[in-house]
Amino acid sequence: MKHLLSIAELSEPAIVEIFALAEKLKATRGRGDRPLQGQTWALIFKKASTRTRVSFEVGIRELGGESLYLASNDIQMGRGESVADTARVLSRYVHGVVIRTFAQQDVVEFAEAGTIPVINALTDDEHPCQILADLLTIIEKRGALRGKKVVFIGDGACNVPLSWIAAAPKVGIDLWIAAPPAFQPAPAPGVQITADLQAAAKDADVLYTDVWVSMGKEAEAAERIKVLAPYQINATLLRQAKPDALVMHCLPAYREKEITAEVFEAHQQTIFDQAENRLHVQKAILTLLARR
Repeated sequence: MKHLLSIAELSEPAIVEIFALAEKLKATRGRGDRPLQGQTWALIFKKASTRTRVSFEVGIRELGGESLYLASNDIQMGRGESVADTARVLSRYVHGVVIRTFAQQDVVEFAEAGTIPVINALTDDEHPCQILADLLTIIEKRGALRGKKVVFIGDGACNVPLSWIAAAPKVGIDLWIAAPPAFQPAPAPGVQITADLQAAAKDADVLYTDVWVSMGKEAEAAERIKVLAPYQINATLLRQAKPDALVMHCLPAYREKEITAEVFEAHQQTIFDQAENRLHVQKAILTLLARR
């Protein structure tokens, strides 16, 4: 693995390798190897973050490296200097780059022009680290992925469900997207896309949701909330799923919108285990890229 740009580019064996290493790193936290010793990794963030920034900075430090946080106003990329030129310059200074930005093409172009590993920490089209952490959480809670019914509820055309669509067939998950027509993704092989929330949730192993108004969509907030209001994870919907169904949320959560406070608090252990696993999965990715 030279980069992590997209779930679609990962093979099933590569995903299994990430999980195995993440589990090892989680079990030996504070006692493991330091493969980033002597390395500096740049974090280029055009989108603000809590979990992504903290988990990457902590992960890099625990692996022996140093991190350099670069917000939009800290660098010239996209403000007069091309992505390619920024990649060429930073390749002379740092050992790897973590990018959280709007356009997927930016991370692709950076990887093509530079000579250092690149990790996609979120774009408008992809959120690979999140989905890998989600999958690891399901393994921890239910022992396996193959055959599990996962239902994403809400804005089905945003980066999280789009990454789920790429991941599901690789690991044998039965993926459903429950969204109103205006928020449905393009058809994909093996993925059930429907506006019928009750049918989607029936006998689900996992109900998953995300915010209705992603960064960059604030101008659409009122219309989004109006249209997506029926697509909420609540106690009534949860009764359609299996009795032991997991409820997952990639955070931040807006209670009484995409999920009720009651359901969120009842399932907060899973949700915050899911958040913690970002750290361990990303440490595994960093380790594998450092070995390339």
